[in-house]
Amino acid sequence: MRVEIGEQPEVLRRVAEQEWRAIQAVASQIRERDIRAVFLAARGSSDNAATYCKYLLEIQNGIPCGLAAPSVVSLYRASLNLHGTLVVGISQSGQTPDGVEYIAYARANGALTLSVTNAPESPLARASHLTLWIRAGTERSIAATKTYTATLAVLYLLSEALRGQHDAPQHICHAAALIEQTLQQTEPHLQTIANRYRCMHACVALARGVNQSTAQETALKLIETCYVMCKAYSIADFMHGPFALVEPGFPCLLFAPDGITFPTVLESASKLRANGAEAIIIASSEEILRLACVPAPMPANIPEMLSPLVYAVAGQLLAYHLARARDLDPDQPRGLRKITKTL
Repeated sequence: MRVEIGEQPEVLRRVAEQEWRAIQAVASQIRERDIRAVFLAARGSSDNAATYCKYLLEIQNGIPCGLAAPSVVSLYRASLNLHGTLVVGISQSGQTPDGVEYIAYARANGALTLSVTNAPESPLARASHLTLWIRAGTERSIAATKTYTATLAVLYLLSEALRGQHDAPQHICHAAALIEQTLQQTEPHLQTIANRYRCMHACVALARGVNQSTAQETALKLIETCYVMCKAYSIADFMHGPFALVEPGFPCLLFAPDGITFPTVLESASKLRANGAEAIIIASSEEILRLACVPAPMPANIPEMLSPLVYAVAGQLLAYHLARARDLDPDQPRGLRKITKTL
């Protein structure tokens, strides 16, 4: 897991250099269709990547997006009219049966279909009209790391291509450099946090907006590698009923990158501190880091739409070091296999 975390800058540069032309071609075909909505079909980490895609396409491209429920087709056998839609299947292995079935159904019922996968010859790719390759190479760790951020990179590039932004590959290369800074500068702080919270049994992961995907993915990593019960929330949702969880010493992991959502996240961080939460804040702003029980400083000047690629790596590192601090093997999570096949 740690080796593959370290490979992510190289993978992102490879995506930017080798997949951009294919992404532009796919974007051109999408633009030729009168797409009125996008549905995203995925499981696990890929589902968290789909959350990122939803925010991107709605914010940057003005296309309404929804997260598909594959069981609507695979189990309930519902009849869907998908004319005028783009249906995107996201899967690093491309082998999830219900995802493949959903894409095949969508193709047969009027949708333009696209697969985003690390296996361009997979069943998912064969079922789709179009395929984009995340080019992560073989991932041996059961916990997805480089396939996750490579998927985010492909989705970012697709969004940029759809709106005619020709300098998008340079943005991904910039994100790769920021990840290298995170590995060099932020990892020691995250290792200290992991040692402090090695006996933690439950926590929440909080973010807002485009980084909701980061909270969700970090929660998944903590669950599968550390066996910590972690629930991800939008900080806006958390401040309603779930805020009742907060008591002195309760760990709250807060992702707070700069951007449009920062003022509301800052306000919520103040409330967490006032109520005695153990606020673990991952951010670049000194203003919000001062509110943390344990701060994890991140590189500055990360563009908001790229920040999930960088902040996800901080979540991965925290999960890795927490697993090691708890004398667990993050490469062998109990009961899990690399490919999970759901019907």
